[in-house]
Amino acid sequence: QVQLVESGGGMVQAGGSLRLSCTASGRTSSTLYSVGWFRQAPGKEREFVAAGMWSGPATAYADSVKGRFTASRDIRKAVVYLQMNSLKPEDTAVYYCAAKRTKASAEYDYWGQGTQVTVSS
Repeated sequence: QVQLVESGGGMVQAGGSLRLSCTASGRTSSTLYSVGWFRQAPGKEREFVAAGMWSGPATAYADSVKGRFTASRDIRKAVVYLQMNSLKPEDTAVYYCAAKRTKASAEYDYWGQGTQVTVSS
């Protein structure tokens, strides 16, 4: 079993930056295939933000965050990061990290509890 815990959320003014962390514990490096970031704003559906292989760089970003957000990871520490720059009020949401156990996983197998990001104008 794998547990994911997000941290680093908070309140920031528009134009500011935050870095989210997602720490994986349990059987990680030998079992995780890919990791993703998602967010859900109040009254809206959860949406994709970024994703990539657990052992490699992020390979996909939502158009709304391209050029502003960067996902990275420290495999040795089993931590993935989401660096968010030039934040906008519309980035306000609860941010979640998720992981797939295998390539065959149709959906994400593990989810964190989420961390709140609030961007004021």
